[in-house]
Amino acid sequence: MADPRNYIIESLDTGLRLMRLFLTHDTLSVTDAARELEVARSTAHRVLSTLESRGFATRDTSGRGYSAGPELVTLGRPAGYAPGIRARLQVVLDAAAAATGETISAAALIGDQVIITDGRESPHPVRSVLETGRAHPAHATSAGKVLLAQLTTDQVCALYPEERLPGVTGRTQTFRTALLSELAGVRALGRAESAGESVRGMNAVAVPLAGSSWRDRLALMATMPADRGGESELARHAVALRSAAGLLPAPPA
Repeated sequence: MADPRNYIIESLDTGLRLMRLFLTHDTLSVTDAARELEVARSTAHRVLSTLESRGFATRDTSGRGYSAGPELVTLGRPAGYAPGIRARLQVVLDAAAAATGETISAAALIGDQVIITDGRESPHPVRSVLETGRAHPAHATSAGKVLLAQLTTDQVCALYPEERLPGVTGRTQTFRTALLSELAGVRALGRAESAGESVRGMNAVAVPLAGSSWRDRLALMATMPADRGGESELARHAVALRSAAGLLPAPPA
């Protein structure tokens, strides 16, 4: 059998190896990429520029570094589906459900969508239905906004290249400028809220749950009917969610 290494396209191989670097680096400069790949800076620059043109990398406004672009993020497996993290999440989900009495979800960001990976459904007769595996527009959900807030402004703009955003309900934020302003507030508060923006009559609050990079970040969200989800209730649930998130066991060594 022919050795497959004899058929390698060198430029493609360099590009694929550079893409793999984003699995372990949140940002890369041209110098970083050249050093890691052991290629000339001019080669690293051309490869990064090519990846940027196809959406697999995005450049920050300073022009000095690159991050994973929306196409690469979309290809990633959602955080929260690996058996190890799912097992560790159970104590968090149980604690959050007991403390709030509302439907609890763990959610991951894939591109401009937020995916519900696990959760607990409220025992209330009138409640939000747990929708494990379902995707929602990230900008219309509290969990999505928490996760978007952990991206750089450049990465958010790469996910939303147009000023107008798709509406889901009449209360959905439909302007990117306003979304960026809201995300700044989310970063400051450490929580995000949604009032009928994804589903009419349903309010939600979310806090960061796990992960230090786009590869493994999760949000913890409580969702409830609007008549149980006023401003004071959402603030109280956010405190309960933070306490529950703090129970997440450390990964095994």
